[in-house]
Amino acid sequence: MTEDQPELLPGLVRQQVKASQARARETRARKAAAAAVASVDPVARVLVDVPLAHLDRPFDYAVPESMADAAQPGVRVKVRFAGQDVDGYLVARAASSDHTGQLASLRRVISPEPVLAPQVAALSAELAERYAGSRADVLRLAVPQRHATTEKDASWPEPGEWRHDAAAGEAAWTGHEPGAAYLRHLASGGSPRAVWAAAPATDWPLLVAHAVAATLASGRGALVCVPDGKDVARVDRALADVLGPERHVTLTAEAGPARRYRDFLAISRDARRVVVGTRGASFAPVHDLGLVVCWDDGDDLHAEPRAPYPHTRETLLLRAEREGAAALVGGFVRTVESEYLLRTGWAQELGPSREEVRRRVTVSIAGDPSIKDVHGRASRIPREVHTAVRDALAQGPVLVQTPRLGYVTSLACERCRTPARCGACQGPLALTGPTTPPACRWCGTVAEDWACPECGHRGLRAPVLGDARTAEELGRAFANTRVRTSSGDAVLATVPPGPQIVVATPGAEPVVEGGYAAVVLLDTWLLLSRIDLRAGEEALRRWAGAAALVARGGRVVAVGDPAHPALQALVRWDPAGFAARETADRVEAHLPPASRLATITGDPGAVDDAVTLLAAPAAAELLGPVDVGEGECRLVVRVPRAQGAQLSTALGELQRVRSSRKLDPVRIQVDPPTL
Repeated sequence: MTEDQPELLPGLVRQQVKASQARARETRARKAAAAAVASVDPVARVLVDVPLAHLDRPFDYAVPESMADAAQPGVRVKVRFAGQDVDGYLVARAASSDHTGQLASLRRVISPEPVLAPQVAALSAELAERYAGSRADVLRLAVPQRHATTEKDASWPEPGEWRHDAAAGEAAWTGHEPGAAYLRHLASGGSPRAVWAAAPATDWPLLVAHAVAATLASGRGALVCVPDGKDVARVDRALADVLGPERHVTLTAEAGPARRYRDFLAISRDARRVVVGTRGASFAPVHDLGLVVCWDDGDDLHAEPRAPYPHTRETLLLRAEREGAAALVGGFVRTVESEYLLRTGWAQELGPSREEVRRRVTVSIAGDPSIKDVHGRASRIPREVHTAVRDALAQGPVLVQTPRLGYVTSLACERCRTPARCGACQGPLALTGPTTPPACRWCGTVAEDWACPECGHRGLRAPVLGDARTAEELGRAFANTRVRTSSGDAVLATVPPGPQIVVATPGAEPVVEGGYAAVVLLDTWLLLSRIDLRAGEEALRRWAGAAALVARGGRVVAVGDPAHPALQALVRWDPAGFAARETADRVEAHLPPASRLATITGDPGAVDDAVTLLAAPAAAELLGPVDVGEGECRLVVRVPRAQGAQLSTALGELQRVRSSRKLDPVRIQVDPPTL
C-alpha cells in the first residue's frame, strides 16, 4: 500500500455515495412518472421488435401522462423488455389491461410519426400466420428505417392539375378484352379482379398507368409492384406521362434510406396515393387503396429471400381481399397460380384474341423438319437464324437472347464429350476469353496441360457458350454491324433505335423505342434442362419476355426442339393453354397450387425434433428428409389446399414451441417458389 492511498479512500467513498444518491433520485423520478399515467386509455399495447416466435404478441405498458399525446397507435416507442431497452410499435391504446400486476411504463416515444398504419399492422399479423413467421420479421420488411432529418423536413410540392382521359385509356387497352370495361369499372369505384395475359409488342407500363389513372379518377389510391428497378423506371415514366409529374412515388431499395423514407412518408401522410416499386412496396400504407397490380408474378424476384418469405403476389391479393380493392395480375405468360385464380372464379380473364396476336408477331422454330436445311439444324446458330438476322437488320435492331453469362462456361473433351474437370478440386473448367487458357470456375487453377481422363485426348469443345462468345461469333458473321451485350453487372436499360445486334441474358434485355425488328432465342434446351418443378413455365416466361419486345409485325425465331410443349406454346403464343395443362398436371400429381407445401430445413437432429413436435393435419404427407448439402437436410410437408391454413397454424405453433424451449433453429418456408 502506498502512502497516498488512505487519503484517496474517503474521496472514493464520497463519489460512490453521490452516485448511489443520483440513482435513487432517478428511480424515484421514474416511479413518480409511472404513477402519473394518462387519464384516457392509460394502457399501450406494444409489439416489441424481438424475433422470437413465442414472444410474438403485443405486451401491455403504462402510458405516462407526459407521453399521452405522442403515444398514439402506429408510432415507434422504446420499452423495457427482458432487462434491456428494445424498440417496438405501439399498435393500440386501451382503458385496461388483463395483467394483474403493475405495468412498466413506456421508456419514450421515439417519434410521434405514425408509421405503422392499422391496415398494415393487420396485414402483418395475417402474413405471419400464413407463412409461419413472426410479425416482427414482417414489419422489418414493411416499415423502412427512420431517417430523423427527413421526417422533420419532409414536404412535397402540390401536384399539378390533372384530368382523367378515359378515351386514351380505352384506346391503349384496345386488343385486350374486355380491357375497356375493366377501366370503366375502376373509374366508377368498383373493384374488379383480373388476370391479364399481355399481347406481344405491348407497352405494358402504359396500360398499367391508364388502369391507375382510372382508379385515381374514382378518388382511390393504387399500388403497383414489379420485379426490378428497370421495370420501376418504365412504369415511373408511364405514370408521369399519363398522370403528370408529382402524382406518384417510387419505392425501391436502391433509392437510399433518406429518399426511401421520404417517399414512404408521402404515402403515410396521404400526400401521394400512387406507388410503384419492387416487392417491399407491397406493404406501402396507401390511403383508400383501390387497385393493386402485380406485374410478371412468375419472376423469382417477387419471392422475399428473408423470413418469413412472403410472395408479392400473395401479399397484394391478401390486401385486395382485406381492403376491398381491385386486383390486376399481369404478365406475358400466365403462372399456374394465376390460372388457379381463374379456375376458382376469384378473378376474370383479360387478354388478346388470336387474331390480335397474329397481327403482332410471327414465331417460328429454326430447324423445323419442314425446312429442308439439315446442316442448319445441326448448328447452334442455324442458317435460318442468320437469314432472319440479316433481313431484320435492314429494318432495325435485332435482339439475341442467350441463357448463359460469360464466354465459354463449360468445356468437354472434343473426342468423347466427357466434361472437363479440374485436377485439383474436380470443379468445371471454363474459358474467360478468346486467348485465356482453361481454368477452374471453383478454385481458379489454370489447366493448360489438361488431358481427358477417359481417352487421353487434349482437344476441348464448348457445349455451352456464354453471351460474350455469342457476341463475338455474331460480330464475325455480321462484320459491319455493331454488337452490344447486356448481362451481369452491365445491364442496359435501353438502346437507341437503328441497325444493331443486342446480345442479352434472360431478364437483362434492354428496351428499344419502336421495338426490335427480330428476336432470336438461342440454346432453348438449356432453360428446359433445369431440374425444377417450374422449368417449363420459367423457360416460357423468359422467352416470352424477350419475344414481347419485338415491334408490331416483327419476327421471333427460337432454336430448339420443335416438339417440346413449351416451345409449341411460344409458337402459338398460347400461355393460357400452357398454364391450363401445367395446372392439370399439378392437380393430378397433388402439387401446388392444388396442394399446400412447406419445407423444414436444418440440421438432421433439429429436423427430426421438428417432425416429432409438429402437430400436422391428419391428411399431411411427410416427404423426406433428404440431404441438401452443407450438413443440412430438408423435409417437405404436403397437405390438400383446403387444409393449408391448418398447416400454417401447426407450423407456427411448432416455431413457438421450439423458440420457447431454445431448440436448434430450423428454417420453415410455406409455399417455397421452387423445390
